[in-house]
Amino acid sequence: QVQLVESGGGLVQAGGSLRLSCVASGRISSTSVMAWFRQAPGKEREFVAFIRWSGGSTRYADSVKGRFTISRDNAKNTVFLQMDSLKPEDTAVYNCALDRWGSGSVDYWGQGTQVTVSS
Repeated sequence: QVQLVESGGGLVQAGGSLRLSCVASGRISSTSVMAWFRQAPGKEREFVAFIRWSGGSTRYADSVKGRFTISRDNAKNTVFLQMDSLKPEDTAVYNCALDRWGSGSVDYWGQGTQVTVSS
């Protein structure tokens, strides 16, 4: 069993920055993929970014490419999402997710952290 705990959300003005963290308890496989998703009010959940636990390759949604950076600290079982040049449309609940075996499906979700960007 793995638990994911996010932190770092909050209220920020447009153009500002926030850094989200997600700590995973339990064993992370070398084939694991950790990701961030977000869900805005009245909208479906959407993919933001992922990072492979081994090797560190990354992928981003087009809407955040060039503004957000996903990274990890393997020793601390932690994944980060650095969000710069934030826009009001980035306002959402951000969830950390773990694909434990790299199968392409999420096995565990965090509880979410609210990010609100004011104009």
